[in-house]
Amino acid sequence: MSVPTAANRTDSARILLVDDNRGGLAARRAVLEELGHRITTATGGEEALEQFSKAEFDLVITDYRMGKMTGVELITKLRGMEPAVPIIVLSGFVGALGLTESTTGADLVLAKSANEVTHLIRAVSRLLRPKATKKPVTSQKLSTKAKQKTS
Repeated sequence: MSVPTAANRTDSARILLVDDNRGGLAARRAVLEELGHRITTATGGEEALEQFSKAEFDLVITDYRMGKMTGVELITKLRGMEPAVPIIVLSGFVGALGLTESTTGADLVLAKSANEVTHLIRAVSRLLRPKATKKPVTSQKLSTKAKQKTS
C-alpha cells in the first residue's frame, strides 16, 4: 500500500494525540506527521485537557488505558468542551472490554494490532474528510434547466 506523504497532500489537520506509552506515541506521531498533519502530543488525560483548552484541534486520538484517566473519561470531558470534535480511541483490549463507539463516546474505536497503522490512516482520512453537502432538489432541477436553455 502506498502511503501518501506530506509532499503529495495539500490538507493538513491539527491532531491531538494522547497515549501514556511514549513509544506508541512517537510511532503514531511519525506516521501522522508523514501524512502532513500537525501533531500535538500528551502523555495523559490531564495534559490532553490542558492542550485542548489552549488550541483548536481537528481530531483527537486517544489511548483507552492510561494512568490517572481512561480514554472514556477524557472523551467525556472533551465532549463537554467541544462536542463536535471527531475522536478516535485506540485499545489493545477492544474485544475483551467490549469497546464500541456507543460505549466510549468516540467516533471510531480501533484495535491496536499489526494492521493498526493502515486502519489509523484510513480512520483519520475518513474523519477529516469534509462532509458532502447536497444541493436541494429544486436547485438541481433549476441548474439542469438553466444548462438546457444555454445549450
